[in-house]
Parts: sequence; C-alpha cells; structure tokens
Amino acid sequence: MNFRRLVLILLLVGGFWYLTHNGFRRNALYRGLPLTLTEAQAAPEYTPQELNNIAVYKRVDPSVVNITSTTVTLDFFYGLVPAEGQGSGFILDKQGHILTNYHVIENARKIMVQTYDKHQYGAQEIAGDRLHDLALLQIDAPNLLPAVLATSRNLQVGQQVYAIGNPFGLSGTMTAGIISAIRSVRGPEGAPIENAIQTDAAINPGNSGGPLLNSHGEVIGINSMIAQNGAEQNAGIGFAIPIDTAKAVLGDFQRYGHARRPSLGIRTLAIGPDLAQQMGLPASYGVLIESTVPGGAAARAGLRGGSEVAYLGNMQISIGGDLIVAIDGQEVTNSQDISEIMNQHQPGDTVTVTFFRGVRKLTTRVTLGEAGDQSA
Repeated sequence: MNFRRLVLILLLVGGFWYLTHNGFRRNALYRGLPLTLTEAQAAPEYTPQELNNIAVYKRVDPSVVNITSTTVTLDFFYGLVPAEGQGSGFILDKQGHILTNYHVIENARKIMVQTYDKHQYGAQEIAGDRLHDLALLQIDAPNLLPAVLATSRNLQVGQQVYAIGNPFGLSGTMTAGIISAIRSVRGPEGAPIENAIQTDAAINPGNSGGPLLNSHGEVIGINSMIAQNGAEQNAGIGFAIPIDTAKAVLGDFQRYGHARRPSLGIRTLAIGPDLAQQMGLPASYGVLIESTVPGGAAARAGLRGGSEVAYLGNMQISIGGDLIVAIDGQEVTNSQDISEIMNQHQPGDTVTVTFFRGVRKLTTRVTLGEAGDQSA
C-alpha cells in the first residue's frame, strides 16, 4: 500500500515537473521569436519640408486664437435659450486687435477669446463688415504675438499654403495644401468676394476666421468658406478672403469706423482670346459687362450691360455689353485686376474707364460708388 502511494506521488511530481518545464520552455520560445526588434541608432531626421512645416506652426500658432460667440435662439417651446458658435481668428497687434469673419460673431451677445496658452478673455467688437465677412475684435491681454501679414498679389496656383485654426473645437490644428485657384465667389451674404483664394488645405467648421499662410508663415488670406458635399465638412475645396481685401477694410475701419469699399457697380465676365474670337469682339482681352447695378456708378456714367442671353457651357451669360480693357491706363484682363484697382481708391473717387462699344474704343469718367450700396 505504501509502495502504491509512493509510486503515485512520484508520477504526480514527475508529471508536474514535465509540464511546467516544457510549458515554460515553449512560452519562452514563443515569446522570444516575434519580439526581436530593430531600433534606430539615432533620432529620426526630418525632411526639409517637414522642418518648414514645424517651423511655420511654432511661429504662427501663438498668434491664432479660438473664438466662442454666444447668441440667443428659440427652443421648441419658443423660449429664449443661449447657443454657442465657434471660430478662429488671429492677433494683429500687441494692443489686442483680432481679425476674424463677421459670421463668426454675428448677433453675438458675448464673445470669448482663448489664446494659445489656454487663457480666456472677453472680447469687444470694434467694427464689422457683413458684406466682406470681416470683423475686428479687441481683447485686453499681455504678451501677445501678432501675426505677420503678407500680400495676396501675385499668388500662384500650386503654391504651398497652411491653415491654422479651431476645426470642430480642436484648437491649434494645422492643415497643409496648395492654392487650387484664384477666383471670384459669393460670400455668405451673397456679395462677391473678388480674388478669393481656393485651397485644398482641409478647412472645416471652426476654421472660419483663421489665417491662411504661405510657406514663410505669413498671412495671405482669412479662411472663410467651404464647398460642402451634402454635409457640413471639408470636401477639398475651401475659400479664403485675400489679405489685401482685409487690409483695405481695416483701413476703412480706422478712417471711418466702418467699411467703405469703392465699386463700379457691375457684374462682369472675363474675356480671353478664344472667347473674344467666338463673340467677334474687337479686343482679345478685357471684362465684358454683363449687367450694371441700377443707379450704380457704371450706370450713372453711361456704361452698358448685355442685352442678349447666351450660354457658356451650362452657364447662362449676357452678351452685347461694353468691354472694359483699362482703368486709369492700367490694363484690365479679369475681375481681379478691377479689384486691385478698387483697393487703391475710395468711394467718391473718379476713374477713367477705357472700353469698347461694338468696334468703337471709348473712354468715360466714372465716380465710384460704395460696395454696400451696389451689390451686383
């Protein structure tokens, strides 16, 4: 009996030893084979493009702010309830002036600004321009780092750009892309934004009012709109207001306390050689006046819009109007040229417009009106 117990104990001990010994060995082999890692011998080197991206972000992010605006709306039972909206902006000077979109703070009862170091400040609206979708705020804060403003003249399609802002409330977000086109678009209020910068840099709700930057980290535009694909999110097509337009509006704010942008009061179509040949025009360039604003500057000066309907692809246009080829001796080839000339003037200034009416080349003096009164 004792012998049986001894044999049983030996078998149990031997089995336990065998299982544990071979099991640990198998586990060691199993764990060891796939965990043979090769590690870098030094810190990774960044490409020149990556180094520039990093430098731009570090230089500009401290000048970008998050903006929260509180408005009052009606609930289901028609009761007044607060509602918050978010956007972005950037610091202009050490006195705390901030530029953003007008639609970011429109009808706001309260505006709060958060700087990059997470401090929050109450903001005051100094001036706003609904037509150009621009607003000037001010905060009282120390140690502010202003953004550096460039020019939006001579921008090139394909040029590298960056957007920094507050998309979906995610502060300090930078995206990169290129300039996809320079074109005129309709702003939130339906007024034209001349020379709008189209970009594929991701711009989403919350980016509005933030800076669009060149590869040196200088502001060339104010991110304003996105082309939506059925949802309120980026579709690879965003638009920024050119910084030169913003500079002109800021100049008006300083002089008059509100925007007074000059306007010819016309809706135009840019003409190139092929289109000029198809239409039988006497010049291979210029802008064709499709329509004039009743009582506007051009209409008062006797300039005429088109009287015949035609189609350019699927787009309906008006033809037969005057063809503008120069203003004050400066050649005009598209609406961008007109916009840049307008930025050199104020409402009430008089300019000389050179144009073709039929085959006759004429000139006329036009006293500029105010854009807010002449939405063409």
